[in-house]
Parts: sequence; C-alpha cells; structure tokens
Amino acid sequence: MTSSTPSITITPAGSTAAHPAPTISLSVTPVPPVPPRYKKPNYHVLHALPLPLTTTPLPPLIPHNPLSLLHIIVAYLFPGTNSHPSPLHVGIFHASTHAIHVTSQDTIKAFWNHGFFGKGSLSRSEPTWVIRRRRALGVIGLDEALTSEEVTERRRGERKEFKRERARAERERREKQLVEEGKIVKEADGDEGEAAAVVVKSITFAAVEPPSSRRKSLERPAVEVEDLEHLQLTLEEAFFLAFGLGVLEIKDSKTDEKIPQKDLLSLFRSHSYFPPHTSGLQPDDPFMLNYVVYHHFRSLGWVVKPGIKFAVDYLLYNRGPVFTHAEFAVLILPAYSHPHWDSDSLRKEGREKKPWHWLHCVNRVSSQVKKTLILVYVEIPPPPAVECANVSKILSRYKVREVALRRWLVSRNRD
Repeated sequence: MTSSTPSITITPAGSTAAHPAPTISLSVTPVPPVPPRYKKPNYHVLHALPLPLTTTPLPPLIPHNPLSLLHIIVAYLFPGTNSHPSPLHVGIFHASTHAIHVTSQDTIKAFWNHGFFGKGSLSRSEPTWVIRRRRALGVIGLDEALTSEEVTERRRGERKEFKRERARAERERREKQLVEEGKIVKEADGDEGEAAAVVVKSITFAAVEPPSSRRKSLERPAVEVEDLEHLQLTLEEAFFLAFGLGVLEIKDSKTDEKIPQKDLLSLFRSHSYFPPHTSGLQPDDPFMLNYVVYHHFRSLGWVVKPGIKFAVDYLLYNRGPVFTHAEFAVLILPAYSHPHWDSDSLRKEGREKKPWHWLHCVNRVSSQVKKTLILVYVEIPPPPAVECANVSKILSRYKVREVALRRWLVSRNRD
C-alpha cells in the first residue's frame, strides 16, 4: 500500500475547453515537528571550585577598626570548616594498567567537577557511560541530563546542518542570478502546444502526533542500569592529589592495604617504565619529568590533561575542557646542564638533542589545531639529589624553563 501526498487543485470560473484558464495546484507535504531546544548544564555552578578542597575566605580588614585584625587571626587559627574531606577519598592502584582506579561515585564527582582529574574508563573524558546507556535504553529522555560530550555532538550537528542550508541557499541564488542574466536557460516542462500555464505552490503543515503515540512515548521502561565505569587517574594526577593536596588515599589492589605516602614516589617511578624497574632508578625517570611539569602548571592554576592526541605530553586548559579548547600544548624535554652530566654523552646526544624535522612536525600539528607549543626544559639534578626521603626536597632540586614556539608565517609576521 503506497501513501500519496494530498493535493488541492483550484480551477478559476469561466474556463472552457477552447479557452482553458491557468490551474493552481496546492500540495500539502507533512513535515516532522520541530524538536524543542535542549538546555545545557550550568557548568559554572558544577565546576565552581578549581580543586577538590573546601576553602573559606578570611574576613575583610578594616583599617580604622582594630578588631577586624583580631577577627582575621581567629578565623585563620580556628577555621569553621575543614578544607579536606573526612574520610579521605580512596583510590586503588593497579599495576597492570599503571593507573589508579576510583569507583566511589562521590569521589568521581568530586575529582571531575572540581579540577577535571582523571577520565572515565568507558568514556572519552567525563565518566558518562551510565547516562548514555540509560538514554539508549529509553530510561531517560533525549534532552535529560545531557553530558558535555552530547552537547558538543549536538552543537556540531547543528553547525553542519547550518552550513548545508547556507550552501543550498547560495547555490539557488547563483542559479537565479545566472537565469536573470541570460547565461542559463531553464527548460519548461510540458508540451509546447499547451495554452495554459500551470502554477504549483506548496504548503507544508506540521504532522499532528496522535494521542496514542504520545502516551506510548511517555511510558518509559523501568530498567536498572548497573554502572560499570570507573574513574582512571594517571600516576601524576594521583600523586598530586595524594602528596600535593592530601585528599587521596591510595591502596594496593592485591593486598587492599594503604600504601604509605613515602613509598608512593618510588612505586610510581618504577612503574613509569615498561616493564617496571625495581632498581637503578635515575633522576630523569619518566615519572619525575612528567610530575615536575604537572605540579608546576597545576600550581599556576592551569588544568593539565594528557596530550597524546596531539603528539605532545600535556594540554593546558584555562578553566577546563567543558569551557574552552586547550590553549597550549606542552612538550617535555630533559636538560643536562649540570657538570655531572658532561661525561655522559649518551644522555646529552640521545635524549637532550632532537632533530629539526621532528620539531617541525609537532609544531605543525599544534598550529593546525590553534594551539601554542610550549617547550618545557627540565633541569636534571645529579643522582645523589634524589636519594633522600623528603619529597619536597627532591622536587626543589628540579628547575623548569618554558619556551613558547610559534610557526613563522610570512603573511602574519612579515613586519
């Protein structure tokens, strides 16, 4: 059974077979209803805190009121709320993945909403697998609890549709202009002997959804979806949360016992190699280089995320991935300027120096995605500097130098 489009034909009065009058045909084409606009999450409220800590501002200092200084001292010595969570957040170290897994939903929300730490094991960035699964099963609506990935996908679809409509309108405008100029002659439909011209106009009406289908759409299946996703922290992120902020407690996946903070540095350094090294750790271990740079930029207020997608070590966000794209791409390079490394030609020639074509390739990729490439040189201290147990003293021996590298373009940098 085939469905035909309804049409209305209007014939003016006074038309005869000898002198036919123009006939107007109106066709009714049903179109789908316009989808309602979706509401974005309020990211400014969700990600108001830059770190998973609770801070209380000090009272203002009033110069002509000496009691305000006493108020500041009392508020500083006896804060009303504790800045750290009680109990601390818990993460499980897995040697097979060289990462820390977080399964508690409260901890996942705290780490992601307040600092964008980690990534979902079943998602590209934010752990949203259970929301997408519930939407696929029809448990929640299409516009309910939208994630940042879904908002970005819809925005890209709208932008693609807008470009397609713009190209179609431009094509029609050009064809109309060419017809008016006489450069293109449109072929008329029908026989030349017909005396009457046929004018066709189209009127579109939105299709009315029957009440029965609306009732069926409101009926949602009662399905319990188990959340199989966990938050995965890199070694640098976990060490910053445990040592730098003191909000994370790391346990071993095999023994389920807490790993002391003094043992975390050696454990993460050994697992920065593949396979893990149990002895012979050096000051230029991959973990030491990465963490020194990570700690440096996190202390400056940047949101640091892995940059393997763009062939760099880190990406720097001003506020976070849900607000803007990354502004800078960070490339870590070890620098052996200490006299201790003068005799080690293998390190100075093999790891410190890089070929020019490699640098041009990385810079070209960064410039194509509108990111400024930052070369971060980490001054490597001599080996005795990392034998002590004080982590703060070890990190103070490292020095960081930043060099911004931009591609020189004749049209922009000619002057």
